[in-house]
Amino acid sequence: MARRLIAALIAAIGVLAVATPAAAGSSDPLPVPYDFLPAAIIGGSNLADGPPGSNDWTCKPSATHPNPVVLVHGTLGNGNTNWQTYGPLLHNNGYCVFALTYGLIPNAQLPLSLFGGVAPIEGSAVELAAFIARVLHATGASKVDILGHSQGTIVPDYYAKFLDGASFIDKYISLAPLWHGTNPLGFASLQMLGAPAGATTATPTTALTEMSTGSPFITKLRSNGGPKVAGITYTNISTRYDELVQPYTSGIEPGMTNIVVQDKCPVDFTEHFEIASDPVAAGYVLNALDPAHPRPVPCRLVLPWIGTTP
Repeated sequence: MARRLIAALIAAIGVLAVATPAAAGSSDPLPVPYDFLPAAIIGGSNLADGPPGSNDWTCKPSATHPNPVVLVHGTLGNGNTNWQTYGPLLHNNGYCVFALTYGLIPNAQLPLSLFGGVAPIEGSAVELAAFIARVLHATGASKVDILGHSQGTIVPDYYAKFLDGASFIDKYISLAPLWHGTNPLGFASLQMLGAPAGATTATPTTALTEMSTGSPFITKLRSNGGPKVAGITYTNISTRYDELVQPYTSGIEPGMTNIVVQDKCPVDFTEHFEIASDPVAAGYVLNALDPAHPRPVPCRLVLPWIGTTP
């Protein structure tokens, strides 16, 4: 099932190679789509642009929202396609929003150049460090808030824990996190079983391997008491129907705020990809970014991949 979903996503986003790029910094308010796959396809293919409302390098944070928000995409995503919901949503709510693309295959051509998050995570964290430094310099802020999806929930933590990034992160919000790694279709288990015979692919040469349960990367991330870094406020938002983070409880970590969207909204059938456009999850994200001004979190029917309409 997971392999078919990944294949479908690659085929669908491949259409982006001929799509019209989306314009960042559109007039306010911007339309906010809540359907991951259609929005990703329509959203555009120009990696130099983020989603609408993002990557305005003249943006200055307000006193209400002093931290710029950095969006960190997932495996096979990029800074544009992954964040068609959150670019305009956060812009409309008064945030300075920035989205990068990291982990690209060197010298890749279209359509492969559309798919980030495939290089080793350690190098991706270095890319994120440079991007955050640029955001802080441009905005004059002292810290950023992080919103990550999938692999984008652990890349920033490597930056915080091992690259001296902790002092630059305030709030850290994760969609479909995998703090304990993932074992879809028993992939990680097969790796470990094959190790004695020399048939393992567990050597951390790609992000996919590094995210496997029990990998050296996950072991390192969880070393010395776990992934949590002092001084950072963590919020995890997971779905019971996650087809790629297996089990979905990999995203639940002691000492962090842990939310499963179906606990309060059983008609939310969002899965691993749609959670990046889920209006229910978005309610939790906005409250995590601005806990001093909480708002009601909606509960509405959300379908896998295609989501719902505003």
